[in-house]
Amino acid sequence: MTARYIIHVKSNNPTAILGYGSQGRAWALNLKDSGREVIVGIPSGDSSRKVAKKDGIRNVLTISKAVKEAQIVIFAYPDHLHGRTYRRHIKPDLNPAAALVFLHAFSIHFQTVIPPDDCDVILLAPLGPGVAVRESYLKGKSIGYFHCIHHNATGRAQTILNGFIRDLKIDRKAMIKTTFRDEAIGDLFGEQAILCGGLSQLIKAGYDTLIDWGLSSDKAYLEVAYQLDLIIDLVKKHGIEGMFERISVAARYGSFLTGPKIIDTSVKKKMKKVLVEIENGRFARKLESLTPEKTRKLRSDLKKLTSVSFEKSARKFRP
Repeated sequence: MTARYIIHVKSNNPTAILGYGSQGRAWALNLKDSGREVIVGIPSGDSSRKVAKKDGIRNVLTISKAVKEAQIVIFAYPDHLHGRTYRRHIKPDLNPAAALVFLHAFSIHFQTVIPPDDCDVILLAPLGPGVAVRESYLKGKSIGYFHCIHHNATGRAQTILNGFIRDLKIDRKAMIKTTFRDEAIGDLFGEQAILCGGLSQLIKAGYDTLIDWGLSSDKAYLEVAYQLDLIIDLVKKHGIEGMFERISVAARYGSFLTGPKIIDTSVKKKMKKVLVEIENGRFARKLESLTPEKTRKLRSDLKKLTSVSFEKSARKFRP
C-alpha cells in the first residue's frame, strides 16, 4: 500500500505534502490559504482526487512527479506506511539536499525511514488532530506543536521551519522543543495507555458496571462519559489539584477514597510494560507489518472495545 497523496506547494522552496488525510489536508489548505500554490500528487484512480479538487486544488500530479519537483517533503500519511512508501516511491526521486519534515517522530526514531546524509530532517508535530490544525488556523488561535531540527545538513533547516511557523500561523509561545526520541515514545505511550486506549476502556468498564447493576444505557453513558470534557477542561486549565478544588465535596472525597483503588500500583506496572514494548521497538515492528487486510480487520476488532448500546447513547447525546 502506497502513500495516497503528495501535495506539492510552489514557493521558493517547492514543498510536497505526503498524505491527504486529516493532517495532510489541513496542512495543504492552510498553506494554500496563506498564499502558496498547492499541487497534489495522488495515484491514478484514487477516489481522493475528487476531494482534492473539491478543496480547490487545481493541479494533480503523480507521486513521482511531485517528489521530483519538491525540495521540501512533508510526511503526513500514516506512520506504518512511511518505510515501504519511502523506499519505493520517494527515495528514488528525492532531490539532493531536500528537507524532510515529519509530523510525528515515529519513522525517524524507529528507523523505518533512513534519510540521505545531505537531507535536512525536521519535526513539526501538532498537539491535536488535523481538524484542530485547520480550525485553529481559521480562528487564528494556535494549538501546541512539538518541534526539533534533527539534522541540519544544508544549514537552512531553521529557515524552513520558520517558514512553516509563519504560513501555518503557529504562535511561537505554543512551540515546545523536543527530540525525535522523546516525541515518538511519549506520543505512542500517551495515546495507548491514557488518551485513547486506556481512557476508552476505563469509560467502558464503568459503563458496563452500571448496566450490570441495572441502570439504563442512557443514564450510564451520562454518568461515566458525558461530562468528561468538562473535567478534562478543568485539568488543562487548573491541573489535577485545581480540578479537585472546583468539584463538589462528595466528588472530592469519593475521588480520594476510590481513585487509588481503581488505578492502583498494578496499573502502573502494566503501563511500564507497555512503555518497554514501545521503547524497544516491538510495537513499531508490529505497526509496520500492518497490511491493508489487517487494517480492515482492525476496524472490526475495535468494535469489540465498545458496544452497540453505548454508541447509540453517545449519538443520542452528541453536542
